Amino acid sequence: MSLREEINSALKQAMRDRAADRLSTLRLISAAIKDRDIAARGEGIEDGVGDDEVLKILSKMVKQRQESARTYEEGSRLDLAERELAEITVIEEFLPKQLDEDEITAAIDAAIAEIGASSIREMGKIMGALKSQYTGQMDFGKVGPMVKDRLG
Repeated sequence: MSLREEINSALKQAMRDRAADRLSTLRLISAAIKDRDIAARGEGIEDGVGDDEVLKILSKMVKQRQESARTYEEGSRLDLAERELAEITVIEEFLPKQLDEDEITAAIDAAIAEIGASSIREMGKIMGALKSQYTGQMDFGKVGPMVKDRLG
């Protein structure tokens, strides 16, 4: 079952369960995917985006909600922060398991060895390899500095 089908199935189940908050989040996910499908049609991709693009959309949605929750907490709006965190929980159900620190380090080392990188100039190649292999499994904002440390 594709990721898109999983999300649609969860959406239907949330409707049956009358889970309003979950349904709302799943509708947001579905709308974001449809928006990307429409943009893809303009690029000549007629049958919609694949699972890899859906993973990118979901990762971006999680990151946006984390930033919003942080902002709400700083502004003492804990009710809104909790809602953002609840949405993150629903979105993360569809993302692959996040790698821990040791697994990320091992993945970086493997990518460096595979490419044979020896200088910071090859950081783009390493990041590209990691993104193609681990989309949705690691936060590349945190991985970039780790790669830089390894090469520098």
